[in-house]
Amino acid sequence: MIFDKSFGKYLEEAIGHENALIAFSAFEQPPSVSVRLNPSKPGAGFGCRTQDVPWSRYGLMLEERPAFTLDPYFHAGGYYVQDSSSMFTGHIFRRIAEKYIHQDRPVRVLDLCAAPGGKTTDLAASLRLMTGNRFLLAANEVMRQRAGTLADNLAAWGDPNVLAASSDPGRWGAMQGMFDIILADVPCSGEGMFRKDPDALAQWSEAAVSLCQARQRRIIADVWDALAEGGTLIYSTCTFNRYENDLNIKWICDTLGASPAIPAGEDTGTCHGVLKTEYGFLLVPGLVKGEGQYCSAVTKITGAGRQEKDTASKRSSAGRRSAKGESQAIRQIPAGLFTEEVRLADKGGRIEAVPEVVANDVSRISSFVNVLCAGCNAGTVKGKDFVPASDLALSTILSPKAFPSIEADLETALAYLHRDQINPPCPDKGFIKICYRGMPLGLIKNIGTRCNNLYPASRRIRMDIPPAFRHKG
Repeated sequence: MIFDKSFGKYLEEAIGHENALIAFSAFEQPPSVSVRLNPSKPGAGFGCRTQDVPWSRYGLMLEERPAFTLDPYFHAGGYYVQDSSSMFTGHIFRRIAEKYIHQDRPVRVLDLCAAPGGKTTDLAASLRLMTGNRFLLAANEVMRQRAGTLADNLAAWGDPNVLAASSDPGRWGAMQGMFDIILADVPCSGEGMFRKDPDALAQWSEAAVSLCQARQRRIIADVWDALAEGGTLIYSTCTFNRYENDLNIKWICDTLGASPAIPAGEDTGTCHGVLKTEYGFLLVPGLVKGEGQYCSAVTKITGAGRQEKDTASKRSSAGRRSAKGESQAIRQIPAGLFTEEVRLADKGGRIEAVPEVVANDVSRISSFVNVLCAGCNAGTVKGKDFVPASDLALSTILSPKAFPSIEADLETALAYLHRDQINPPCPDKGFIKICYRGMPLGLIKNIGTRCNNLYPASRRIRMDIPPAFRHKG
């Protein structure tokens, strides 16, 4: 690798000369491989030696990179392929979230720059374990194509208390005091990704750092009013320099009105090679096995920004449909589909099921920003017939008794994910849940003479399935 001389200066300013030498050496090494398991969908295996990620209960370092595309568990949301350093933000989030989970309402969290969904799924798993179902996690991505990827990854993860949206930070800022925690994994100069992304190295310059710093400050300022007084902003980047990291945290505290919020005595990461900076933590290749990552947190000072009374929980009629007001489509949804009470909404023929405990909050958010999907995509209604969405099988809110299920071997599972015609033995007609080693993959429809593959065409495996991956199971 060839580095800009100014980058070396910036790196030494951030981590010191000796650590910079270690980092430069690590940049020449191949990146590590790591995954984070979905605790709601256990059972994944990787066929190689693994090592725990120190700061993530469900994070694993893999000795070698498997063919993730050819693993049905990957497509079913059994795990997420995520850099181990990126998981450190989830570690900080869990420490912060303990402060907010004992309220008399669900905790509200916004992941502002969420695509492709690694940190979102980490936060969702943490909130599920910490609160049960008493949380709402809004995941936003302003770029529409990336927002579609985010929505797909959240559908596979399967948590119904998560919504995906695509709006500018200022639109979120109009929801004054809505969120207890906001995670802003802001766009940055990408210094921490140099060995994974050659474009980041080629595009780096001092001017680019200055532009990134200005954009990051604008993003935080635009969303600031959405954070409740006493709420916490978690700020992260995948870069090293002080201008986009500690100096931005100082600017937030001085300009917007906040105080550092890293928990007292928070040194869990430092014994694993994580560097403590003035305002946060820095993970550096060579000192840790993953890529570069910075994470900090600040608490919003009372009176810093506009506030609105917490009215979401009082709007008990918002988004609720009485029997009289229900659409014809909603009336076709069969009983017994879900494991908890949900609120159904007709989104132009697509039926959405949102857990009742957060339905009012989802309704309020939808009035401010462009929500792409919330809760669970239950399906559509054609004429008088309910046609379940294949993603319904991936949702953890689906009742195990909602559809009959069949077990597929590896060959059949991959053929299904490839969206091939499959004809597994199905004693039942109608909609069938297809599983691989107990993990739901989606739905098929047995019409007697054949089975229709309902897996979403946009997410199908596009590569040819190698012969070596057939006839295993």
